Amino acid sequence: MTRHFLTLYLSIVIVLAAVSWGQERLWQSYGGSQSELPQANVLKLLDGQLQAVPREQRADLVANAARDTGLDLELLEPQDLAGAAAIGGLANGKPVLMDGADGRSWVLQRVEQDDRVLAFRFENQPQRGLPDWILAFVFYAAIALVIMIWLWPMTRDLRTLERSTVRFGDRNWSFDAVIANRSPVYPLATAFRRMAARIDGLIGSHKDMSNALSHEIKTPLARMLFEIELARVAADPAALQRHLDHLNTDITELNAFVTATLEYAVLERAEVALNIGTHDFTAIVPAVTESVKRGARADLDFHCEVVGDARAVVCDVHLIETVLRNLLYNAIRYANRQIRVSFRMVDQQRYLLCVDDDGPGIPEVDRERVFGSFVQLGRPAGQKAGFGLGLAIVQRIVEWHGGTARVERSPLGGASFVIDWRAPAVRP
Repeated sequence: MTRHFLTLYLSIVIVLAAVSWGQERLWQSYGGSQSELPQANVLKLLDGQLQAVPREQRADLVANAARDTGLDLELLEPQDLAGAAAIGGLANGKPVLMDGADGRSWVLQRVEQDDRVLAFRFENQPQRGLPDWILAFVFYAAIALVIMIWLWPMTRDLRTLERSTVRFGDRNWSFDAVIANRSPVYPLATAFRRMAARIDGLIGSHKDMSNALSHEIKTPLARMLFEIELARVAADPAALQRHLDHLNTDITELNAFVTATLEYAVLERAEVALNIGTHDFTAIVPAVTESVKRGARADLDFHCEVVGDARAVVCDVHLIETVLRNLLYNAIRYANRQIRVSFRMVDQQRYLLCVDDDGPGIPEVDRERVFGSFVQLGRPAGQKAGFGLGLAIVQRIVEWHGGTARVERSPLGGASFVIDWRAPAVRP
């Protein structure tokens, strides 16, 4: 940050010096020929006195005036001037400022009705004294102070952001930088905070996956090894077939786990692109519900309702179907008798999908954790409760649609899963 401050400060100083030098040169080039010059006023006064004396006495008058006043005054002949351009510039009777080779300047004034020229030589560039240098130092120090005051809040916030980032990189998976909303680096801090939350979520997901792998894969593998040993010593074909059926069951379970894990991994990637379109949910929601119902327990009562004109719902229909199926599979595991599915349009751009059951429900403290990957809050007695990925997949799909997934208390007494999203932009 010090290097950036010095670079900015030196740039400002150089620009100010260049502008000051340029203004001085412009004044010398364009402002020096004006009659407002004090030396030009002296020459005008002397020119008026020269008009009152004969031509041959004018040189003596100028010499006497120079001696009496101490000014460097001189009456020059045309041939004493270097170059005809100067004479041409004096033809209109106005004073002309010229720089001499010795560092001094000349103000020239043509005498009326005379070819000669009055010249007033003077020191144009006085030497800077100590007070001038002190004032210049104070001026540039004030510029540095203003820049430092302007940069200090940003420097402070950047250092805070840097320390938090270093701590995050040291495996302290939390981003604790406190940056005010009015800070210039607040958008950067917000982006870092989102990134940190995303990384923290991925790390947690990988930990959950490791735990799940140790159980969901190792347990079936142990059973398969046991069945293989039993199959080797089977005394009759019926026992051998029974062991082979058990092996096939375990293989099917492993394949389902791998499929669910791969589906979840796809949704975790940032490059997933939605296939947005307009779809008729008055037909899709009942069709998906009926499809899931055919594989459910016979004692379950399904009720499906679509409210309003839902024939032009904007979404990725394949992913939203996956959301509905996963919510229904979850409800089937825990419902006692009833499952209700409802879909309605809050307005033309906002949609609500609800799946209710009459099961035990979800405690309020677990309602956010239930959407985590590989999280299983409880298993019904004697039932396989999946792999803990269904609701995690639901949340990822809803996030890709810019919506939210939440759990509430159902009017039926169990859990109510509410999916709320707005219509994404339809691609041409």
